[in-house]
Amino acid sequence: MAGTNSSEIRVAGTGRLYVAAADTAAPAAFTDDSAGDWTKGGWKDLGFTSADGVTFAKKDKLEPVDSWQAVSPVHFLYSDRDLTLKFSLLQFNEDTLPFFMGGGEVKAEAAPATDVYRYDIAERPYADVRALGLEFTDIKAGGTTAVKYRFFIPRGQVTASDDIKLARKSAAQLGITFTAMSKGEGKPLASFVMKDTAYAA
Repeated sequence: MAGTNSSEIRVAGTGRLYVAAADTAAPAAFTDDSAGDWTKGGWKDLGFTSADGVTFAKKDKLEPVDSWQAVSPVHFLYSDRDLTLKFSLLQFNEDTLPFFMGGGEVKAEAAPATDVYRYDIAERPYADVRALGLEFTDIKAGGTTAVKYRFFIPRGQVTASDDIKLARKSAAQLGITFTAMSKGEGKPLASFVMKDTAYAA
């Protein structure tokens, strides 16, 4: 609805990130068990993230078309679009470490070792295309659920990873930038799905 309406202000009070095989569909149902909605579809919860949450960025690059007759551009051509999610994972496990490092898997060491696991970093990078899902909930005063937003990227990969700082006074973090990849002409790069009456006609 046009005009000032404070009920349409959104605060991502709580949220979660999920990862799955490339082209995995996002859950269609919005039940009381949001985590179950995702995991039933094959998505894995990436667990705790830092208090900074998720930074969403969309950057379009335009190239100006100049002319002899004007000092300002007469047209713009779209040459690039970057759609990224940036976040820091706090948990280290068999899902988060390979995701951060760019693929591969954690394996148990052979006997006689017990409860010992190994993750080998490849000598060169390989494509590790995944689907990434994000859900956040905005809560009304009084504790009732107001709205839920889901955002998912069907194809993308980790394109940047932050340094891991190991220190006595802070938790180690896996800082990730995940970039969306095209599925082909006419297909969406990513999608928002909202359970939110603000969008009703």
